[in-house]
Amino acid sequence: MTARTAGRCARIGESATVAINDRVKALRAGGVDILDVGGGDPDFGTAEHVSGEAIAALHAGFTHYTPSRGVPELLRAISNKLRRDNGITADPGRNVIVTPSSKHALFIALMAILDPGDELLIPTPSWVSYQSMAHLAAARPVPVELRADDGFALSYDRLLAHTTARTKAIVINTPNNPTGHVLRPDEADAIAAIASERDLVIVTDEIYEKIIYRGGAHISMAAWPGCADRTLTVNGFSKAYAMPGWRLGYVAGPADIIAAMLAVHQHTVACAGSFVQRGGVAALNGPQDAVQHMVSEYSARADLVVRGLNELPGVTCHAPDGTFYAFADIRGTGVGDSARFAGSLLERAAVAVTPGSAFGPGGKGYVRLSFATSVDVLRQVLVRMADFLRGG
Repeated sequence: MTARTAGRCARIGESATVAINDRVKALRAGGVDILDVGGGDPDFGTAEHVSGEAIAALHAGFTHYTPSRGVPELLRAISNKLRRDNGITADPGRNVIVTPSSKHALFIALMAILDPGDELLIPTPSWVSYQSMAHLAAARPVPVELRADDGFALSYDRLLAHTTARTKAIVINTPNNPTGHVLRPDEADAIAAIASERDLVIVTDEIYEKIIYRGGAHISMAAWPGCADRTLTVNGFSKAYAMPGWRLGYVAGPADIIAAMLAVHQHTVACAGSFVQRGGVAALNGPQDAVQHMVSEYSARADLVVRGLNELPGVTCHAPDGTFYAFADIRGTGVGDSARFAGSLLERAAVAVTPGSAFGPGGKGYVRLSFATSVDVLRQVLVRMADFLRGG
C-alpha cells in the first residue's frame, strides 16, 4: 500500500517542547498540580501602549490583508531598529520581510536557501526546530556538537571539521536557547572566516537579543566585517516584548535572498496579521521601559535558580549569559539520561522541565529550566527537585 504521508514527516516528528507542554496541560486537566518550567513563554504581559495600538487598529477596521512584505510603518521601524541597535543597514522596501513569528521567518529562510542534499551546520545544543526545518527542505542537518567545558563556544576548527562540499549555510542562535551562551567576538571571527572561505549563508536567530546579563554585548553577524551580504537576521517580538501569542517576527538580509523568501512567504501565509503589525510598530517605536524591567527581573531569577540548582545533589549549572533558561548538568544525579530524568521528575515531583537531548547531541545529560515564571514558583520547583533527588 502506498504511504499516505510524506517521508519528510517521519523525519521530523513532533516538537519536544510542544509535546511537553501538551503533557503538562493533560496532567493539569486531570487535577495534578504541575509546576511548569519547561516552556519558553514569558510570564509578563504585553505593554499597554502596544496592546492599545492594536486595539485601536481593530476598532478602526484595520483587519484586512496587508502588503505581503509588511505594512510600511513597521518595515521602517524595523529598519531603524536594525540600524540603531545592531549596526545593520536594511532598506525597508528591499531587505526586510515581516512574518507571523520568527519561526516562520526561519522556515522561509531555510526553504529559500537550501536545495535537496544541501547541508546546514547547526551548532548544538540548539533550538529544537532548526533540524526539522532542514529536513522539511530536504536538506541534511549537520550537528556541530559543542562542549560545556569550554562554555559551549564555537571555534574555527570545530566548524571546519563539519564542513563539506555540500555545506550551504550555518544557523547561529545568540543568545542561545538552551545554553544561554552569548556569541563572543572570537566566535564571530570564526563564523565569518568559514562563511567567506566556503561561501556559506549565515542565518542568525536573535530572538533573545535583548535578554543579556552582566553588561554583556550582543553581536549581530550581519554587522560583522565581511558578513553583510551573506547574512539573514531573524528576530521577533515574542521574548523581548512579551508578545508570544501575537505571532510577529521579521527577517532582514541581502535583497536577492529576501526576494526568494518573499515568494515562499506569499505562497504559505501571504502576510502577517494587520492589527498585529500595528502593535509591532508601537513596540519598536515606543517606550522600552518594560523591556528593561523584564531583563532586570530575569537576571534576579537567574541568580536564584542557578544558586538553587547548584545546591542540589549531583546537579551543576553555570550562570547563563542571556535568555531566560538555565541549562543544568544532571549527569551526577544517577537518575538516568536527560529524557528519563525529565520524565521521572514530571511523574514523581510534578515538575516539568525539558530534556537536554531534545536540543541535539550537545544536550545529552542536561535539562533546561525556564525562569520565565514567578519567583514563588521557582522556589517551589527547587524544593520539589531537592525532595525528588533525595528520594522524597
